[in-house]
Amino acid sequence: MSEISGSSILVTGATGSFGKAFLKYALTHLDPHRIVVFSRDELKQYEVRQIFGDDPRLRFFLGDIRDRARLDRAMHGIDHVVHAAALKQVDTAEYNPSEFVATNINGTQNVIDAAIHAEVKKVVALSTDKASSPINLYGATKLAADKIVVAGNHYAATHPTRLAVVRYGNVMGSRGSVVPFFRKLAAENQSLPITDKRMTRFWITLDQAVEFVVNSFDVMRGGELYVPRIPSMRILDLVEAVAPDSPIHEIGMRPGEKLHEEMIAADDSRRTLRFKDRYVVQPVAASWGYQAPEGGEQVADGFNYRSDNNDLWLSVDEMRDLLSEK
Repeated sequence: MSEISGSSILVTGATGSFGKAFLKYALTHLDPHRIVVFSRDELKQYEVRQIFGDDPRLRFFLGDIRDRARLDRAMHGIDHVVHAAALKQVDTAEYNPSEFVATNINGTQNVIDAAIHAEVKKVVALSTDKASSPINLYGATKLAADKIVVAGNHYAATHPTRLAVVRYGNVMGSRGSVVPFFRKLAAENQSLPITDKRMTRFWITLDQAVEFVVNSFDVMRGGELYVPRIPSMRILDLVEAVAPDSPIHEIGMRPGEKLHEEMIAADDSRRTLRFKDRYVVQPVAASWGYQAPEGGEQVADGFNYRSDNNDLWLSVDEMRDLLSEK
C-alpha cells in the first residue's frame, strides 16, 4: 500500500494527460479520501467530469497556480500534492517568455509556499528532460522550477512539508505526442516529417509515469530529483513501429530542439546515485537534515544520462507491443 493511499491529494494541472491518468490510477488503486482537481480551464474540468462521473471523492477546483490565495484555499486539509501544471510548448515560450516565467517559475513558488503554509506532508513536482542543460526558454523555466522545489525544503525545515522532483522524457499517449501525428499522416498517405534521422528519444508510458510518481512519494525524504531508468528509441525505429513503409522527409531540427535528449547533466554526476529503476540526483545543499538513500551506487564522475548513451533500448516490436496496449 502506498503512503498516499487514503489521503487527501491535490493535483495541479489535473486535466492534462498526466493528470487524467493519475486520477484514474488513484481512484482505482489508492482509495483516496478526496482528490482536488486544480486547473484553470473550465471546459477541461467539464470533460474530466464526464470521464469520471459523479465520484464523490473528486473535488473540482477552478484556479491558476499564479494565484497564491486560490492555492491557499485549495490546499486546506491536503496531505499530498502532485504539481503537474505548466506551460510546455517550446516555440510558444520563445515568443511569450514572461508568461512561461509567470506560470512555471512564479507559479511553482506559489505551490511551494501554499503547501508549506498548509503543512502538506509531501509535494512531488513534475519536470522534463528539457530542464537538463536547457537550450530553450521552456527548459530554462523548468530548471528554475526544479531548483525552487528542492530549495523549498530549506524553508520547510521546521514544518512537516517535504518536496521532491520527478523528471522523465517523452510520454506515449500524451497531448502533443508524435505518435498520433504520424498515424494521422500515414492514414492520409502523406510523407512523415523527420527533423533528423540520427535523433533519439527517451520513452515512457503514462501508466509508468504515474506509478513512478506514486512510488516517489513512498521513498522520498525531501530534496531528491528522481529520474526513471527508461528505454531510448531511434526516431527511424519509431517510424517503422508506428507507420511501416510510410515515406519520410527530413525537415531539420526546430529552434530549441536537441538531437538527443538529456535527463542528467555531467556536472550533476557527483551528486547522482544509481538504483535498479531510477537515478537519484541529490541536492546541492541540504540544511534540513537530508540523508542519502541507502543502496544506491555512485555513478562515475562525468556521467550523463542521454537518450543516445542509454543502456536500455526499445526495439520496433517492443514499441508496437506498447502501442497496442494503449
